[in-house]
Amino acid sequence: MDDEERIAIATGARPRALDPVVGHGAPSHRRWRVRYDDRPPAFAKIAAFDYTADWLRTEHANYEALAGQPYLSPVLGWHDDGEHPALVIEDLSDAIWPPPWTTERIDAVLAALSAIQATPPPASIADAFGALFDIHEGWDPMRADPSGALALGVFDRRWFESHADTLAAAAGSADLGGDALLHGDVRSDNLCFRDGRAVLVDWNWACRGASTLDVLSWLPSLNHEGGPEPWALMPGHGPHAALLAGFFLEHAGREPIPQAPHVRQLQLDQGVVALRWACHELGIRAPDTA
Repeated sequence: MDDEERIAIATGARPRALDPVVGHGAPSHRRWRVRYDDRPPAFAKIAAFDYTADWLRTEHANYEALAGQPYLSPVLGWHDDGEHPALVIEDLSDAIWPPPWTTERIDAVLAALSAIQATPPPASIADAFGALFDIHEGWDPMRADPSGALALGVFDRRWFESHADTLAAAAGSADLGGDALLHGDVRSDNLCFRDGRAVLVDWNWACRGASTLDVLSWLPSLNHEGGPEPWALMPGHGPHAALLAGFFLEHAGREPIPQAPHVRQLQLDQGVVALRWACHELGIRAPDTA
């Protein structure tokens, strides 16, 4: 069965054409803009691997559990052949995708995240924040073997040996607990703007935790893309900044991921900002490159 057939079964209508959607280049899914003769276009995502098939099944379940929310795209179709499931949602190619960032766009994202956190989490979304990607896997493995992180050039060994223990202790004190619904992966490539409101996509990491966590974890990428310093929006969160810095920089120093070759650079970009943020909040002299 090819992707056209999967989409036809999912939506009940055969496409006239499938146009490949080029994003960050990750081959974990096949992405198509679906054109029809007698209905508006749609967006289809079809799993390319076994593990991403499970991600897509989780994402579909989350879409179904949260159907009708204004921060969510409507699902137009779903088909699971047991191997390459297909999720079809509304086409968002005519929406505004950041960057650049403006005050109005930042406020729209904050409003959407507030609405998400105000939504009672469905029983199907039960994972705690960070459980899906082990948010605590940062300073401890880095202290055991700092070679990967040192190779990034963000700090030198002398700076690391002077401050890693303090940053690890701060990260360990970060409070993640709570029962607020969270998107879990807020970044510019996972959100867009339509009619003044923010719409979030890629819901396979939806989880529960402290109500501030979606905003806090978004701030490093926002700043890297020209937004304000994290402490200007969320001051007083040194432990969370240290936690994010450790996670991003430890992982950025690891081997590239063949199925997601863009990820290590994203982690490095966010890690540099998070480290500068942590140093600012904790009174630590930042390394010259952070």
